[in-house]
Amino acid sequence: MSNHIHTDDAAKPVAAYTQAVRAGDLVFVSGCIPIEPSTGELVADTIENATRQSLANVRHVLVGAGLDLNNIVKASVFMIDPEDYAGMNTAYSELMAQPYPAREAIFVKGLPKGARVEISVIAHHKTSCC
Repeated sequence: MSNHIHTDDAAKPVAAYTQAVRAGDLVFVSGCIPIEPSTGELVADTIENATRQSLANVRHVLVGAGLDLNNIVKASVFMIDPEDYAGMNTAYSELMAQPYPAREAIFVKGLPKGARVEISVIAHHKTSCC
C-alpha cells in the first residue's frame, strides 16, 4: 500500500505526478526543479542557487512526510550542461551531510520549464538503515 504526500511549502508539480509517495519504509520524492514556491519563478541565475532551490523543494517535501535530508539514501541529479557539474556538486555537498547518500548525475537534453537541474530522491523513514 502507498500513501501520496503533498505539501504547499514546496513547488507545485508542473505535470501529472505526485510530489512523493510513501511505500513501506521508503519515500520516493519526484524530481524537484528549482522553482521558488512563493513566486512560482524558476531559479536559474547560477547552478549553485538552482541546486540549493531544488534541494530546498526536496527538503520541504520530506518534511511534509515527517523526514529531512538526512533520511535520503539515494539521489538522482539531472542536469542539462556538463559544465554545471562542479557547481552543482559544491552546492549539493554544502547541504547534504556526510556520509553522503548514493547518487548519480545524469546529463539530459532538457528539463521541465527550462530548468538547469532536477533532483529526485529516495528516503528511508527509519533512523537507522542497513
